[in-house]
Amino acid sequence: MRQATATRQSKAERVGVLSRVVAAVSALVFAPAASVPAIAAEPPHRVVSMNVCTDQLAMLLAGEGQLYSVSYLASDPSASVLAGEAGRYAVNHGLAEEVFLMSPDLVIAGTYTTRTTVALLRRLGFRVEEFAPASSFADIREHIMRMGEILGRQEKAFELVAQMDAELAELRAQPSSGKTVALYYANNYTSGAGTLVDETVKAAGLVNIADKLGMQGTSQLPLELLVLEKPDLVVTSEGEYAAPALAEQGYVHPAFKALTGGRKAVNVPSKYTICGAPFTLEAVRIMRDAARTQEGKTQ
Repeated sequence: MRQATATRQSKAERVGVLSRVVAAVSALVFAPAASVPAIAAEPPHRVVSMNVCTDQLAMLLAGEGQLYSVSYLASDPSASVLAGEAGRYAVNHGLAEEVFLMSPDLVIAGTYTTRTTVALLRRLGFRVEEFAPASSFADIREHIMRMGEILGRQEKAFELVAQMDAELAELRAQPSSGKTVALYYANNYTSGAGTLVDETVKAAGLVNIADKLGMQGTSQLPLELLVLEKPDLVVTSEGEYAAPALAEQGYVHPAFKALTGGRKAVNVPSKYTICGAPFTLEAVRIMRDAARTQEGKTQ
């Protein structure tokens, strides 16, 4: 009898302790968002980035030892230009639990980064800064300068922007070929007005057929319409899958092969345009060089 009573008391005590722990965590999690501290006056010392685009901006600008963790996509060579450098940092998967245990004094995320994680981290009192996707070179400049300000690395940010502007001006100063180009990605997607890829096309001195067709943003371009437009150059992302994929079935279609015969197609790795950064200019160079090569063949 006494043993049974003691057992019941022990269980009750454990349940009581567990209830108090749950209540304490709930009170912390659902505390008013107003408790989030204001932007720190001094530069952060332990930064965690949860988005592949903010990963790369932070890697370009952060001081020694300032950036602690980047997302798992930062080490994916198909998505990140700086994949080779990502191994220097701890990896996160955008989970609130793992970020919490890293004890950062700044969390950087994209506006499409897991909304639940971002909201929870803010309620837990973490400073979170969000970046929207870049859709122009003006956006890239703004993001670089803002990241430099957040990290207290304004001078480095000025240097990157100045270098990018000088290279972009040099590219734009070169004679425009006026050739038409079709952006034809996996699942027949293309990029029209209002996208970063369209900006790179214009900087390369080319004419995007998506603009001619009145397409805006990211939308699908039927193979039939692509063939009818007969672009001078076709930009693809072919070969970005490790194994054959239905997403790339358009590239093996006889009509596509006939259209792109004579090396009319050029592959621009999507890692240069997924995120806006100085390395986005590499996409401009690849397209401009391809157009020049194509022009030499037709002369």
